[in-house]
Amino acid sequence: MIRLLFILTTAISIFSSCRSAKKIQTAIAKKDTVVTPVVLPTANPHADSVAFIREQYSQIMNKRIEFTTFSGKIEVDYTDADGKKYDVNAHVRMYKDSVIWISITAILGIEGMRAYITKDSVKLMNKQDKIYSARSVSFLQEVTALPLDLASLQDLLIGNPVFLDSNIVSYSLSPGSISLQSNGDFFKNLFTIAQADKLIQSSKLDDMNEMRSRTCYLTYNDYEDKLGFNFSTRRTINVAEKKKLDIKLEFKQYQFNETLSFPFSVPKNYKRD
Repeated sequence: MIRLLFILTTAISIFSSCRSAKKIQTAIAKKDTVVTPVVLPTANPHADSVAFIREQYSQIMNKRIEFTTFSGKIEVDYTDADGKKYDVNAHVRMYKDSVIWISITAILGIEGMRAYITKDSVKLMNKQDKIYSARSVSFLQEVTALPLDLASLQDLLIGNPVFLDSNIVSYSLSPGSISLQSNGDFFKNLFTIAQADKLIQSSKLDDMNEMRSRTCYLTYNDYEDKLGFNFSTRRTINVAEKKKLDIKLEFKQYQFNETLSFPFSVPKNYKRD
């Protein structure tokens, strides 16, 4: 249950399970539709190419979902490296730049785990075993070996770009889509958007450190604009270690900018871990 929680909230399975890029290439290659990269020279880049890239990056940033609060119910379908499948419901509440609250329930509606994540701490209640854990937010980085913080976790859950750097080194065009290759401090990000509406289609992350060989592939589908936001209600995550992992997220309900509570009261009979 703890592992499932972090799959959803911190993308631990997205990243920490990615140890061999080669093993995922077959799984994701057929999804990569990028053709004929147009690489920018290191000096005196062509003005048209630079202008095009700047325009695409600007439009991507303009599509970011800005919110004060968010709540959602997510069906999580997860298949682990051993082929075991898990189906749980996650209730998520967020206050921008302040807190992520998550409750994990099984099919029968029994709550098994609750999390409370802030800029400084990660608190977990394992309701099945009656155990309470409190860690510094650096715990997320220790577990994932990534520079994850509250802001990046919120972007991940809301569907905003993650690890997309403004250092765009190339672009390519395919029918109906545009791909930008950015090199950041930690990842190369092959980021694909639709030509028509500039909405995210996919993001393929490769570790800048070739010795680590982390590779992950995220897709964004079934956008809705019910509440004034272009929100992806179906997402998939493909990762690999020795075996392939698959995660599917389906947002069944979601609301923006409502008044929310974030209850997290630890019973006295819980053990402290």
